[in-house]
Amino acid sequence: MTMHSGEPVVADTPGGGGSLFGTAAADYARYRPGVPDAAVRLLAATLHGVPAPVLVDLGAGTGQVPRALLAVVPRLAHIDLVDVNQGMLAQAMADLRPALGTTTVSAFAGEAHTYAPLRPGQGPDLVTCCRAFHWMDRAAVLDMVDRISAPHAAVAVLGDGSLWTYESDWTAVLRELIQSFLGPSRRAGTRGTYGGPGRSYADDLAASAFSTVTEHRFPVTRAWTPANVVGYLRSTSFARPDLFADRHEAFESEAIQLLNQYATEGVLREDAEFTVLVGRRPGTAT
Repeated sequence: MTMHSGEPVVADTPGGGGSLFGTAAADYARYRPGVPDAAVRLLAATLHGVPAPVLVDLGAGTGQVPRALLAVVPRLAHIDLVDVNQGMLAQAMADLRPALGTTTVSAFAGEAHTYAPLRPGQGPDLVTCCRAFHWMDRAAVLDMVDRISAPHAAVAVLGDGSLWTYESDWTAVLRELIQSFLGPSRRAGTRGTYGGPGRSYADDLAASAFSTVTEHRFPVTRAWTPANVVGYLRSTSFARPDLFADRHEAFESEAIQLLNQYATEGVLREDAEFTVLVGRRPGTAT
């Protein structure tokens, strides 16, 4: 297991990963929902016939995607984790260690479009990006993937929004509570506010070398407790603790009281949709 950097980056470097998620790695690992089994099987299918696949996971966070893939594709030869946040990478490396077997793993600390593999002759067979593509220079990222990846490689962009974007009675009042503390615009860590990606990820892929795109949607039902929702919020760019300064304790207390009013037998239901976009170079789709 190794770690390398494009530029020196630490968890709280201004402009780096710290400005989005700070030291939220432990909360991220504990409270963020995982990747649905059906989506994991779809990713595994992109590696069919590849004897010793190489995976690159962009915006890896705490390593949810490679951890899930290892369970169904134990023949993975190597994994590269890419993230701007050193704390996230350290958490991912620690969480992956028990599941690795013969798989090797490296961590690259830097922005995704600056990534370069340690082994230039060993391009990835699959490049994944889960719940992080919106933070990236997407065109530059896809150009980078085109340069480094194997000819048959697939790019998978996956995710399911967040509790900020999910529409329900309890998320609506929760969003209003966050706004009452932090203002009407969605915060993006200390970078300011977040305005959305501008165009669809499918259009991003269609404009890249990976223009043969398939879209897959998987329904997901989750049962949250009010305490788990509050823990999840600590891991987000829009409600992480330091955005509230000395009012964070008051916010969490109000959030718990509010969510308890909407919970049924202690449970808050989320009926989400997990989307996977798979892009391939024309003529290489299987």
